[in-house]
Amino acid sequence: MRVVAAMSGGVDSAVAAARMLDAGHEVVGVHLALSQNAATLRECARGCCTIEDAGDARRVADLIGIPFYVWDMAARFRQDVVDDFIAEYAAGRTPNPCLRCNEKIKFAALLDKAMALGFDAVATGHYAQIVERASGARELHRAVDMGKDQSYVLGVLDAGQLARSFFPLGDTAKPQVRQEAAVRGFSVAAKPDSHDICFIPDGDTGKWLTDRLGEQPGDIVEIDGTKVGEHWGAYAFTVGQRRGLRLGQPAAGGEPRYVVEVQPRTNTVVVGISELLGVDAITGDHARWCGPAPQGVVSVGAQVRAHGEEIPATAWADGEAVEVRLQRRIRGVAPGQSVVLYEGTRVLGSATIASATTIPNSTTRAAAMADGSGNAVAGSPPAAG
Repeated sequence: MRVVAAMSGGVDSAVAAARMLDAGHEVVGVHLALSQNAATLRECARGCCTIEDAGDARRVADLIGIPFYVWDMAARFRQDVVDDFIAEYAAGRTPNPCLRCNEKIKFAALLDKAMALGFDAVATGHYAQIVERASGARELHRAVDMGKDQSYVLGVLDAGQLARSFFPLGDTAKPQVRQEAAVRGFSVAAKPDSHDICFIPDGDTGKWLTDRLGEQPGDIVEIDGTKVGEHWGAYAFTVGQRRGLRLGQPAAGGEPRYVVEVQPRTNTVVVGISELLGVDAITGDHARWCGPAPQGVVSVGAQVRAHGEEIPATAWADGEAVEVRLQRRIRGVAPGQSVVLYEGTRVLGSATIASATTIPNSTTRAAAMADGSGNAVAGSPPAAG
């Protein structure tokens, strides 16, 4: 099989490329140039895609004896990931650019170009597993190393993309990958992992957004409308945030306050005590399924952050919309985030969170759903039949 190995310049993609070669595939290494003004040298452990990273990837490709190319996808990355990121924050939502990059760049633009050039598949260094069933259907599953599991950010892949994807590291723990890289003589064996958002290497998302959207002064208010502070742009805040509020007066009971809502139309940030953050009902849109969409009400595990806890839930789909009912409340769920649904270790699919609320009398509702009655409160899903 002819395979494009996406090589970021890090240890994971280096070992993934080598393993694909060992497995007998015809492998070509490709580094994606995603920035039109890539830094010459990495300034810190954050970020990726610098000129230094391209050089590291090339050295690994030379060492294992595979062709190596740099593909310029900076314009597509800016349009589909960076501009989308800015627009989502401006609209009061909290996007995950890694999911969008996987959906639009690594397993769309890259895969499309690879196939146009006659390749059969793309391999990456993501920590996830693909299980192939006797029928030939391929399923996306969690990695063996749960501490590094990246199945969450791959939950946007559909069945067609999974059919042409390989994740060679899914059965291996990260320390073993580094050890293997050292044995192979890779100079990146001890290279630090990249963190956070690759196009914001210093990690200061608020400043980065302000530089692009400008200062937009507005009010910070309590849920009753009482003004308690000011901000320089509602776009820089996200639900669940506590730091950086700089409130002028404490809460009546002295409790810490958190962002509970961002209102972009009025440029207002609403704050409240932590109890106001709890939600157990999520509505998602832009559903992406890793196989056939679930039929009816299904029991799932729901995860709303890349390394967050999986919460038992029920879910049902209606076209591109998804409704999720959690068995217990969780805090800090923001519109724009993604909810990824699991069945055991298998990824069923994902949706972008449009809203998250609390259903009244949710304890009673959860018990009713558990016993199959499905009629505890208005708005519950139809009983599984």
